[in-house]
Amino acid sequence: MKQRVVVQAIIKENNQVLLLRRSQGRPGIVGKYELPGGTIDDKEQPDDALKRHLRNDAGISTCVLSLYDVVSLQNREEGDIQHVLIVYSVSGIDYNSAIHVGRSYDEFAWVKLSEIQQNSLRDSAFSLLSLYISPKDQQTTDNTYTPTSDARTLIYSDGGSRGNPGPSAAAFLIMDQNQHIIDQGGNYLGITTNNQAEYQGVLMGLERAAELGIPSVEFRVDSMLVVNQLKGIYKIKNRELWPIYERIRELLLRFEHISFTHVPRELNQLADGLVNRTLDDHKNDLIS
Repeated sequence: MKQRVVVQAIIKENNQVLLLRRSQGRPGIVGKYELPGGTIDDKEQPDDALKRHLRNDAGISTCVLSLYDVVSLQNREEGDIQHVLIVYSVSGIDYNSAIHVGRSYDEFAWVKLSEIQQNSLRDSAFSLLSLYISPKDQQTTDNTYTPTSDARTLIYSDGGSRGNPGPSAAAFLIMDQNQHIIDQGGNYLGITTNNQAEYQGVLMGLERAAELGIPSVEFRVDSMLVVNQLKGIYKIKNRELWPIYERIRELLLRFEHISFTHVPRELNQLADGLVNRTLDDHKNDLIS
């Protein structure tokens, strides 16, 4: 698989984030908003590359960069290319100097975090913003969500074990039909198997959806085994999964409609990212 290293800038101001809209490039990205940044030239340092992109693409010449994280994503827009994203938070910008876009863009926008929508963003931008902007930032100003019976809510869940069995975590994201994030969460599980972690992700998403009073749910899970077991196509032979499975069956009765759909892992990057961040946060835990 080919690999591309890219630098990205998250610039936040007054609960807004700076985005640039593409006017040139592949058909799939033209008209989409993205975070400032781009590829690194040969022998160029990442911070120098980002400063170059900020200067050329947004007219930002004065700023302070702080390394935030390094993330690996397989982008749906480019199929077989794995992107390694070096993410910086940017501060110290001289806002007295007007921001102006470079030749690859036709406009910039300061977008409220609560108004970010997936269909207007490049996949990489949406993935990063969903990972690094808190659920509180993503919520609407009245901090409420009112579900309707005819709206199908999406839940992406995932779980993973480093060792199988080994240190494990599970996570979920709840989205409305407009791809707004309603809620998300991740839990460290200690030592479990991959399957147990996958089931815990489903359970966590269901419990939160039930608390929010959501009537109809479409689950999207990247484990074909879990999807087929929850659909009743496969039997559950592992006794350790039975208590979790029974709890899930009890919760299913609280919904008007619920379905489980298998999706490729690259379409479940947000939940997968939450799992890995949770595991990274606990990598130094001593487990007796």
